[in-house]
Amino acid sequence: MQPPVASPIDRLSLMHGFLGLFRANHYGSLLDDDLKAYFGVGYVFKVSSGKAALALILRALQRLAPDKREVVIPAYTCFSVPSAVVKARLTPVPCDIDRSTFDYDLGMLSHCIGERTLCVVSCHLFGMASNVQTVRTMCSERDVFVVEDAAQAMGVEIEGTKLGTHGDVGFFSLGRGKNITCGSGGILLTNSDRIAAQLADQYLSLASPGFFENIRAYLQVLLQKVFIHPLLFWLPAGIPQLGIGETLFFEDFPMKRLSGMAAGLLWNWRERLDRVNEGRRETARFFAEQLHVRTCRKHSVPYLRFPFLTASRNQKEMLMSLPQSRSLGLSPMYPTGVNAIQQLKGILQGKTYPVARDVAERLVTIPTHYLLSNEDKVSICKLIKTVLSDSQRLMPNKDD
Repeated sequence: MQPPVASPIDRLSLMHGFLGLFRANHYGSLLDDDLKAYFGVGYVFKVSSGKAALALILRALQRLAPDKREVVIPAYTCFSVPSAVVKARLTPVPCDIDRSTFDYDLGMLSHCIGERTLCVVSCHLFGMASNVQTVRTMCSERDVFVVEDAAQAMGVEIEGTKLGTHGDVGFFSLGRGKNITCGSGGILLTNSDRIAAQLADQYLSLASPGFFENIRAYLQVLLQKVFIHPLLFWLPAGIPQLGIGETLFFEDFPMKRLSGMAAGLLWNWRERLDRVNEGRRETARFFAEQLHVRTCRKHSVPYLRFPFLTASRNQKEMLMSLPQSRSLGLSPMYPTGVNAIQQLKGILQGKTYPVARDVAERLVTIPTHYLLSNEDKVSICKLIKTVLSDSQRLMPNKDD
């Protein structure tokens, strides 16, 4: 069984992760310097998760603009984004998306930005670049911050500049299914002195994980490395209590600093990142050509997952009902737009976002990770083509 997402952790990284249990400051400082040099930024902060990174950013920005409490987010995005907004005690304001790019519908975005807007979160979903420059132009006219959600786009460049550095502040996720991983974690980047000062103040209030907490996290990474393999992934995937593949909204979650153990696990992160991103580009190119899918920027994106819009909700359900789909790592992605999240209905009651709903009903994602064999890729394309052909054959004739 192929996992929907996977990121490699090699033996050398595991060794340095173990050493990081005892030399936290050493590995933390090395990682700080490396991140600053790679992204060309002046300030870096490392925390326990991507959603913790966003929550920390929002708290810092709110201190700079205390009268503003609204955060504009895409109506179709990871549930961790509105989770972080709620954690920061701010109000999410969804904006519908463009079906062809999964980015904001820019015409609608201008109407979502108002006097109480603190920031706009530009999400690079699947590694596809959001139009940050246009968003910045809109926001600069109204004194609104731009936050880049590059959780799924680490290492991606647009016109020679890395995503995560185009906005006022950006963040990445180091979760198990992201471009690179240390089990869990988040990175914040900025070149703004005043934002960095507020981030530093917020960061000082965060605790560091304890020694036994780090030991438990290290053992989890070891288990992840073993059971992510296709020969064994069926075992954790078959345990409902683990919640693998579930999309959850967290009303509360821990916010801590990134441990020295996690920093040690990122020992050779640049090499790993370049290698896996190049592999994802090649895999995405294969799927685009075989499935005749139009992709952005001529297949140059290292898609974290390859997005495939089926013709209808029924076609998606037909595809995802097959055992072969699950065994090959196909996934339905986020089940709804953010407005349909149960915990947000009191805030967003009565508001609809038709494109986000349509995408949620039709979108299937295809794995692009390093564990996918050539045989798996061929099997995925064959399965999808067969289902598409069968669904079209079963559709009623328009003359009937």
